[in-house]
Amino acid sequence: MIKKIISIRGMHDYLPYELKIWQKTEKILKKIFKNYGYYEIRLPILERTELFNRSIGNVTDIIEKEMYTFYDKSKKNITLRPEATASCSRAYIENNLEKNIQQRFWYYGPMFRYERPQKGRYRQFYQFGCEVYGLNTKEIELELIILLNRCWKSLKIDKKIFLEINSIGTIQSREKYKIDLVKFLISNKKKLDKESKIKLYKNPLRILDTKNKLTQKLLINSPNLLDYLDNNSKNYFKKLCKSLNKFKIPYKINNNLVRGLDYYNDIVFEWKSNNKKFSSQNTICAGGRYDNLIKTLGGNSSVPALGFAIGMERLIYIINNEKSFFIKNLETDIYIISNLNKKSIYHIKFAENIRNIFNNLRIVQDFNVGSIKKKITRSKKFNSKVTIIISYSQKNKKIFQIKYFNSSIIKVLDFDKIVKELQNYFNKLYGKFI
Repeated sequence: MIKKIISIRGMHDYLPYELKIWQKTEKILKKIFKNYGYYEIRLPILERTELFNRSIGNVTDIIEKEMYTFYDKSKKNITLRPEATASCSRAYIENNLEKNIQQRFWYYGPMFRYERPQKGRYRQFYQFGCEVYGLNTKEIELELIILLNRCWKSLKIDKKIFLEINSIGTIQSREKYKIDLVKFLISNKKKLDKESKIKLYKNPLRILDTKNKLTQKLLINSPNLLDYLDNNSKNYFKKLCKSLNKFKIPYKINNNLVRGLDYYNDIVFEWKSNNKKFSSQNTICAGGRYDNLIKTLGGNSSVPALGFAIGMERLIYIINNEKSFFIKNLETDIYIISNLNKKSIYHIKFAENIRNIFNNLRIVQDFNVGSIKKKITRSKKFNSKVTIIISYSQKNKKIFQIKYFNSSIIKVLDFDKIVKELQNYFNKLYGKFI
C-alpha cells in the first residue's frame, strides 16, 4: 500500500463548510474598512530577510526562533513574512506612497511563524489588518479603536472580548526605564523563570509580557513604565483614555503591555478573548503606533504611522461559538436536474441562461446518472432552496417544473414565468439582488 502524504504540522486545510463563516466575516470586515475610507493593498508573501531583521528587532522571539528563512537559487536570504506591517512600510517607501493623498490601507492574507501550533493559531495563519501613515494625532488612534469596536459589534462578539491599552513612550523614555527594570530583575533573578532569565540580558522589556504566573506576580512590584514617560507621551495617553470614556468604549490599562515587536512607540493596544480555552494565548487583535519604522527601513524621514492586525483563526473560533452567527450547512440556491437525452446540451444551455440572469446565486447542475426521483433526493443533500426539473412531455415538448425546499408543491411554468417566479422568490429572500 502506498503511504499517504499528510499536511505539514501547523499547516491547516480550510474546508468549504468552515469557509462559509470565514467569507461572511471577511465580507463584514471589508465593508467596515471601506466605510472608513481604507483601500486594499496586496503584499508579497516572500520578502528579503533583512526587512524583518531591521524592523522587528534581532532579539525578538520572531527573529530568533519563528521565521521561515532560506536561501533561494540566487543565494539571496529570503523569508516567508511573519507579519505584514514591515512589508507594508517597505511598499510605502519603494512605491513613493507618501506622495499619495490616500495613506490608509488594509490587507488580508497568510503569515508564517515556526511556533508550537495552538488553539486558534497555526504555523500558517491569516491576518486582517490595516496601516495608516502621515497622521500624528490621538484622533486616529481613537478612530482605529472605534472602527474595531464596530467590527466586534457587527460580528456579535463585543461581549466576548475586552480592550487593553498602554503607552510605552519614546525610545529615550524606554531606555531610562530599562535601566531600572534590569536592576529590579537582577535583584530578583532567582525568582525568574528560565525564559525570562535569557531575556534579561537580551530584551528585558519582553519579560513584561511573560505568561509565567510566578514571574507575573513578581512584576507587580517592578518599576512602572508609565512613570518614565515624558510629558508629551503622558498627555497623549491621557487624552486618548478620556476620548474612549466619552465614546463609552470600556478598556483596561495594562502597564505590562509592550507588544512583541521592537518598532512600536507610545500607544499600544490589544483586544483579548474572555474564553478560557485560549489560556494565555488570548489576543485576537493587536496594534499601536510606530513612528520610527519608515526611517529605520530607509525612508527619507520619520513618518507618523500606526496600525493593527486581527488574528483570523482566533476570531473565527470565537464567532463559531456564537449561535446567531453560525452557519451549519453549505447551501445551494438553485439545483437544476433533467431527464433529457445525454446527447442533448439543452439543459446546459438552460443553466447558463439562468446564470446570466441570476449571477449572484449559487447554481448547481446535476450531471449524475439516475431517475428524477433520485436527483430530487440529491438536491436535498445540497440544501437547495429551489429545484428546477427539465423533462419531456408525451408530445416531446420540454416541461419546466419548480420545487421549493421543504415543500411538496411543484409548479409547472414556461421559461419566462420561471424567471419571474425566481426573481420574486429571491428578492424576498435576499432583498433586491439584480
